[in-house]
Amino acid sequence: MKFIDKKVIIFDLDGTLIDSSPDLALAVNHMLTTLNRTPFSTDIIHYWVGNGAEMLVKRALSGKREIDENLDTTLVSKALEIFLDFYSKNLAVETVPYPHVSQTLQRLKEHGYRLAIVTNKPFEFVEPILEILELKTFFELHLGGNSLEKRKPHPMPLLHVCEALNVTVEASVMVGDSKNDILAANACNMQSIGLSYGYNYGESINVHQPSVVFDNFADMLPTLIH
Repeated sequence: MKFIDKKVIIFDLDGTLIDSSPDLALAVNHMLTTLNRTPFSTDIIHYWVGNGAEMLVKRALSGKREIDENLDTTLVSKALEIFLDFYSKNLAVETVPYPHVSQTLQRLKEHGYRLAIVTNKPFEFVEPILEILELKTFFELHLGGNSLEKRKPHPMPLLHVCEALNVTVEASVMVGDSKNDILAANACNMQSIGLSYGYNYGESINVHQPSVVFDNFADMLPTLIH
């Protein structure tokens, strides 16, 4: 499959460009131990990532992906504060870009693509992480989960990028590793690239019918550059 007449590529961050689960796990377990609760392995926490900080904290307090509806709101607020404070000071201790991310982004920029990020991670963490990992210069715009009224899987952030960069949905592509990315793209009829690694809760990305699926980040180049 070849994408034709595309101008903008919108990327998810966690699980797509960067493997951040080790640092998120550190922050989650710091929060849990501070509250005298049992910590979890990085592998378990990996499956809780992808819907923003508050959802991650609620899953950790619930001890499972399905949220305990009886969670005390005061506890959640305190836990979220502990988590965010620790994470803000440890954004990229073990976080790294996935293989071939920098080289692939460089090729796309050289080919004239405009690049943006739409993530459900809190906005205030995005730019510092991009700077630490030396990825910031690739991107013209980035949105966090708290940047707008709605976040993925709602299409609002994708439509906002199109409006901000003055491009059509048809001229844009969404690239992501989770159903939130693909559902957001499908909701506004934007073509999408699904990545089979990352944080999709153990579910195949194919289930949500992205336009095309790749196993490695660099594999998208022949689809976009031709």
